[in-house]
Amino acid sequence: MNLPPGIHPLRGLFGSCHLLIEGREAVLIDTGLIGEIPRIEQLLRQSNLSFRDLRAILLTHGHLDHTGNLARLAALSGAPVFAHEKEAAHIAGQFPYRGWSRVCGALEAAGRTLLHYQPTSITHFLQDGETLLFCGGLNVIHLPGHTAGHCGFYSPRHHLLFSGDLFASYRFSIHQPPPFLNSCPELLAGSLARVQRLNPQLILPNHYDRPDPLLHRSRFDRLMKSLQ
Repeated sequence: MNLPPGIHPLRGLFGSCHLLIEGREAVLIDTGLIGEIPRIEQLLRQSNLSFRDLRAILLTHGHLDHTGNLARLAALSGAPVFAHEKEAAHIAGQFPYRGWSRVCGALEAAGRTLLHYQPTSITHFLQDGETLLFCGGLNVIHLPGHTAGHCGFYSPRHHLLFSGDLFASYRFSIHQPPPFLNSCPELLAGSLARVQRLNPQLILPNHYDRPDPLLHRSRFDRLMKSLQ
């Protein structure tokens, strides 16, 4: 699947999150919605690690399908939570959705009730351009549009961008997030153009049919051509 070593996709109910393992160090990018925790524990055990070896939880953004397991994983691991400060209201379930995005707000409110969601504080506010000293270095790339604080994480060593919900990549459809899921859609075009300038060799979004970052890079190019 063209995956660099140590990167473990975790398929969930509505998307995927990614566990990065290098030696005695593990980092989780997003937490999924529900049911991912046993699989995360299994992957850690296969590397002779435990939840306490999880050094950080990185969030691309604060939508429920990315934070559903956040409170439980933060408690199990004691790991700090990294997210952009503009995602705090999403994580707390207090974001003031407007326009079409009120549909997203209603869906999330129902999901929080069903899942008995517990808000979690952000330990470290991500800054655009900063380098996180995990797994060989991960650069924070602010990619607003889906949400105001939406971020990607770029691994220069692997030439790989974890692009969050910037776009979805399926064989039958390569598309931007639907309008009712976007808090500031007017910023999406600029974020797509920024990834094009970054020109990563590999891309892993959160919503895809197979964990093949080379395939998703080629699909990203197809999406950009379709938007011209």
